[in-house]
Amino acid sequence: MTSPGSPSDHPAVTAWKAVLELVGWGNRNRIPRFPQVAMELELAPKQLGLLWRLAPGEAMPMRAIGESLYCDASYVTDLVDRLEERGLIERRADAADRRVKLVALTAAGERCREQALEMLYEPPTEFAALSESEIRQLSELLSKVTEPEALATQAS
Repeated sequence: MTSPGSPSDHPAVTAWKAVLELVGWGNRNRIPRFPQVAMELELAPKQLGLLWRLAPGEAMPMRAIGESLYCDASYVTDLVDRLEERGLIERRADAADRRVKLVALTAAGERCREQALEMLYEPPTEFAALSESEIRQLSELLSKVTEPEALATQAS
């Protein structure tokens, strides 16, 4: 990516800064959306991250949770303990390997996860500045760069 002037003048940098600003990470006057939703649900952001990664009706090994949250096993254990105390998740033994602990959402955890996703997916008020066709265009552009095929192309 080359462009005249400073690298920070590049349209991709400008676009990325706008995305960060929109979600609150680039704005000191706003709590970022993810931690804000976690606080409203009386969760730590990593706890919300764990709930988000657990699909309803499925169980996930604790090791995979740690890898997806970028944290060590002892921290995952603490997260799981706290969410289990609240009745949002449960531990299960893996039928294929009794040494592996699986984590699954409880019914209360599924409801909490659904509430969190509704809150997270609520469009920001700033979208009111866009027309319906601009919102559609923005959605198409963001989908284009977040589709698995696009991500795989970037990785190779």
